[in-house]
Amino acid sequence: MNHSEIAKEIIDLQDADLELRSRLLKAGQMNDGYNPEMEKMHNRNADRLSKIIERIGYPTIDKVGKEASEAAWLVIQHSIGKPEFMRKCAILLGKAVNENNANPKHLAYLTDRIAVFEGRPQLYGTNFDYDENGELSPQPFDDIEKVNQKRKSIGLNSLEERTREIRQQATQENQKPPADYAEKTKEFNEWRKKVGWIK
Repeated sequence: MNHSEIAKEIIDLQDADLELRSRLLKAGQMNDGYNPEMEKMHNRNADRLSKIIERIGYPTIDKVGKEASEAAWLVIQHSIGKPEFMRKCAILLGKAVNENNANPKHLAYLTDRIAVFEGRPQLYGTNFDYDENGELSPQPFDDIEKVNQKRKSIGLNSLEERTREIRQQATQENQKPPADYAEKTKEFNEWRKKVGWIK
């Protein structure tokens, strides 16, 4: 089944997301919490992709091609205000990975992101945020040896190497730690409750 029009639409959703991120970064508007414009974009993209998934199932490589399948994952990864959608997609993506029809790295990133929002340790250490010392660090994760074994099994570099890369990228993008770590943490937990990640 050829879904070339749907593939284009999914790629357009991703491109709009990345263009907005780039613009907000240049304007220095990505350092203080979840930017409202970005939140609106993420929710709108999630709603559109949800309708596509209802119609064709998970956008696997065989349905929409590699580029659009990767774009779908990015939209899902950014759908942080839609817990049920992300959880549903993780199950569908898991099935697609088992059938060699999606990238296992994508499943690792999505699994970790859901764990972080639910307050559980990451299995792969893929999600980073600023810590109380103002350094970009992996969010809570399982035992480092287990994490590095899991990372290696799907072709990711070690957590130590990834930490160096993430910090270098943040410097290049002129990202800054939050002005008030405690306040940011409080706002994050309030937001998690509001959208339904935690009770």
